[in-house]
Amino acid sequence: MEYSCKDFKVGKCEGEKIVDGETMPLVLNPIEPNYKNDIKSLLESLENNKEWFDSMITKNSAVLLRGFDVKNAQNFNDIVEVFGWEDIRYVGPAPRTHIYKRVWTANEGPLSEFIYYHHEMVLIKEFPKKVILYCEIPPPEGGETPFVPSFRVTERMIEEFPEAVEEIEKKGLKYTFSAPSKNDKGSMRGRGWEDAFGTSDPVEAERRAKALGMEMEWLPNGGVKTILGPRCLTKVFDGRKGRRMWFNTLVGMYGKDISSAMMFDGTEIPQHIVKRCEEIIEEESIQFKWQKGDVLFLDNLATLHGRRPSLPPRKVLVATCK
Repeated sequence: MEYSCKDFKVGKCEGEKIVDGETMPLVLNPIEPNYKNDIKSLLESLENNKEWFDSMITKNSAVLLRGFDVKNAQNFNDIVEVFGWEDIRYVGPAPRTHIYKRVWTANEGPLSEFIYYHHEMVLIKEFPKKVILYCEIPPPEGGETPFVPSFRVTERMIEEFPEAVEEIEKKGLKYTFSAPSKNDKGSMRGRGWEDAFGTSDPVEAERRAKALGMEMEWLPNGGVKTILGPRCLTKVFDGRKGRRMWFNTLVGMYGKDISSAMMFDGTEIPQHIVKRCEEIIEEESIQFKWQKGDVLFLDNLATLHGRRPSLPPRKVLVATCK
């Protein structure tokens, strides 16, 4: 599939990689510097090239729009809405604030903490196909959003631990996660169950959790422990060369104070395997320095993403689409 498009010029960014013949991220700039790079022209270009642009996200797993005059959340929302992708409500532990229409803050947990790599809403029955991020205020230092081509993790784990991968795949994964009642923005996993499920009624919360594939246990402090499983280790999605994606959050939830990950039958996963997986994910990571106005489209079915620790200020907004 060709990269050429009359309304965009392929650029480069520091940190991009060629993975299995694909540029990650594919950087798209205005045709000429300072020419037709205003938001109106960008929206027209996206409208005229919707199918091509969508195919570039699937082909390259990540597309970065850079050099366009995207000023604020309203502009960002207009970009998202051009494509007609259906919105999907975020369900997860990250504290977030609604900004405008389909736009939310990204994880509002302390900037000093590293947010570990994950496929967005990987534990929920319905997860977004695309995660779109917009940089309104780039951080002075750190704060990158690294992402990982998920199939590379599967390939390398099978190379090193073929029997373990087969066993986990066969048995499935079981996760537990504990959440407080109210939001705690002092933690990157501090979203309360009332906000997460959109209700303060425990009975209704249980009903909504069950619809998402979760069981719940109430804790003495008013919080809740959710149990999820069985969940897959890997997944293959249409249109992605039959690649086997590392579609789980094993490393991110394994052995933490408020979460756990094990095989569904209760068998523990050896620590050295999880540790090596963590190393492989980091080795395969791709990152760039945010610039003001950047819009990053991630194929959530093909990439894990995270957040590096950052000095303030940093303002990155997000939209998730089916």
